[in-house]
Amino acid sequence: MKKLLLSIINRETLIQLRNLLKSTQHFFFSSSTMNHHQESNQTDDPPPPFDPLVPSTPISYPIKLLQDLESRSYFDSFHYPFNISSVPLSSGASGLDDRGRILVCHDMEGGYVDDKWVQGGTNEEAYAIWHWYLMDVFVYFSHNLVTLPPPCWTNAAHIHGVRVLGTFIMEWDEGKVNADKLLLTKESAQMYAERLAELAAALGFDGWLINMEVQLDVAQIPNLKEFVSHLTKTMHSSVPGSLVIWYDSVTKDGNLSWQNQLNDENKPFFDLCDGIFVNYTWEEGYPKLSATVAGERKYDVYMGIDVFGRGTYGGGQWTTNVALDVLKKDDVSAAIFAPGWVYESKQPPDFQTAQNRWWGLVEKSWGILQHYPKVLPFYSNFDQGHGYHFSVDGGELSQDPWNNISRQSFQVRFPNRVVFLAKKFQYDNLTSLLVIQPVLEYSLDPTPKSIPAIVDFKEASYSGGGNISFKGTLENRAYSTTILFQGELPVKDLPIHLIYSVKSDGSSLLGLSLEFSSTTNQRKSVFVASQGKTPLLTMNQFASKFDKIIMPFQVKKLERENRTSPGWIIQESSITMNGYRLTEIHVVCYKSERDLREFESEQAPLSEGSKLHLGSSLFDASIGHITIRTPEQNQNFPPSTSWVVDGELISWVSGSQGSKTVSLKIVWRLKGGDNKSLFPKYNIYVEKQPGSAVEFLSVARVEAFYVSDLVVSSGISSLKFIIQVCGADGASQKLDSSPAFTLNVEGKQQRGFYREHISIEMRQFEGLEVVGSREAGGVAH
Repeated sequence: MKKLLLSIINRETLIQLRNLLKSTQHFFFSSSTMNHHQESNQTDDPPPPFDPLVPSTPISYPIKLLQDLESRSYFDSFHYPFNISSVPLSSGASGLDDRGRILVCHDMEGGYVDDKWVQGGTNEEAYAIWHWYLMDVFVYFSHNLVTLPPPCWTNAAHIHGVRVLGTFIMEWDEGKVNADKLLLTKESAQMYAERLAELAAALGFDGWLINMEVQLDVAQIPNLKEFVSHLTKTMHSSVPGSLVIWYDSVTKDGNLSWQNQLNDENKPFFDLCDGIFVNYTWEEGYPKLSATVAGERKYDVYMGIDVFGRGTYGGGQWTTNVALDVLKKDDVSAAIFAPGWVYESKQPPDFQTAQNRWWGLVEKSWGILQHYPKVLPFYSNFDQGHGYHFSVDGGELSQDPWNNISRQSFQVRFPNRVVFLAKKFQYDNLTSLLVIQPVLEYSLDPTPKSIPAIVDFKEASYSGGGNISFKGTLENRAYSTTILFQGELPVKDLPIHLIYSVKSDGSSLLGLSLEFSSTTNQRKSVFVASQGKTPLLTMNQFASKFDKIIMPFQVKKLERENRTSPGWIIQESSITMNGYRLTEIHVVCYKSERDLREFESEQAPLSEGSKLHLGSSLFDASIGHITIRTPEQNQNFPPSTSWVVDGELISWVSGSQGSKTVSLKIVWRLKGGDNKSLFPKYNIYVEKQPGSAVEFLSVARVEAFYVSDLVVSSGISSLKFIIQVCGADGASQKLDSSPAFTLNVEGKQQRGFYREHISIEMRQFEGLEVVGSREAGGVAH
């Protein structure tokens, strides 16, 4: 009882402190057209108030006023089209499974930090999550009235089959005023519910967390129930598979009283929606009591855990798994609140290591929840959504730091420990059993005999900003394997085509191990070998270790950007496995028998302790991407003439020494069809003519991109903006075949103008003959 009372007091005290801070808290957004990639000049003048109607670098932002929600003013914002999620929930994702689930509620630094920059930011160390396989639902949370998830989170989560919810919250004195207006009548409750459902459907996310954290009159409860019920029904009809989750706050009598369990006080709201997020100061017996009350809906009870440890069961932080173990045992679901604690508290030794270690606690307690691949094509370049450089198809385009979670592809699994048990293998009549160190192993005592593997952000990548590097010692003439993905992919009668990129020191070979399972649970392992000097020796070397061995049918070596480092090698293979499911994808690190013998013979006799053990050798290789598709899924890009490209809202500003800056919105569409499923993203470039090289700008996930304050020197007469179309399989269109938009520099001698969008800025050219077609896009000639 004392512990419960202390938790309640802590909670109520926290609310009072929050209320006090609310009066002095301000949330600012930049409304100038200054490019956020550049440092602003120091000034004593406060920034102008944010005006969502004024064109500027696109951002995500919440709705703070109830009247703005009612008036639908968000849809008039310049930023609205950029905030639409372009990735639907994975087609391989079904309804929520009938099992214990994990909901993750993101609450970090008030929300809308680095992730507010829709087109990406410059903080290579920005917060991100890449452990999507350990959750079912992701909630973007802030203390604003309507928290709209930035599209980067929805895009990344949807790829992995995770649903995304926004937050509707009423708290403090302002919240009470809003609640009185919301609950004035049954009609007002329905109207606001419809406004929220409309926003979720338009922006592409999957529902709402409802937190009515204010004291209400009992007479308002019927309209509150109507609000919850109508929102749930409207969401289900407009977004199939959507969720409305109630937060444990207001009771059936209108009291603001956190129950810390599902009981008769809050069950009336639970009965009207898809689940309840139970406050996090529960005690050990509460999950079981809640499961009893919920009955068949026990998995719709999400028991809260505050990672910061504020009165939470088990203490949160590095003992978050204590609470998870109880919830798993009692057969309910978990709601993890504020996992950004790892980032905010700067846990040692660094964010990457601490993040993987913390999420390892979740996996150890709860297990894998999401499996992929589930559908084809499947593509991953292991990009976490941040980096120090950016590459496309093996060529480095930029060495500038960046962050953009929208650029994430499928994320690799980070297991606790992988033991190679599928097949024992023999060398010199000795049976070996390898304990494998997985990608970014967070074990404090990793085995010294495994090859360490890391997501490498520093070395030049094949695609995006990262690759997986394997560097270490290959012991006992063995091979080492690291699991990347656990899937549920039915393989039909068509062959599947595998493409992957490798970079190595020459003798280090990197292949793939694919595990298949039949409907009768018969398992088969297939080794997709790497290119080597002696294919027949490789076949003999692994014949007893895998059920099938496949050599690449095509190998392509890319030109090296410098001769001091190895270049990328693209390897292609095919396999047919009728009636099987692809369940696991591993990387296999090995060396050929011939290379091992040559290495041993070349070793000089060194003093004991400084020589590698017999049969051991140094290993250094990286994998840049994996693509799996069927033959008919080979990407064919439409020609540039199939696209309509326009420039809008063009604004010129004069600079020093004859230079200018230009800001404009570029929009494009494919004639006669919806291309979102075929082309999920676009790389944006500019070519300053005459004579300048093509410059990479950023990546767009929607069919629009805003160029902000692009500097144009005095010698430039035109700008050609190139939209490189990218396929779902990771392929990208050749730049000379990509759609483009050409803009003449204001004040330069020109032969024409783009009729519809820049005629106001270029009236001095009215009367010139215009020849060409608007359908072709760009400047008419």
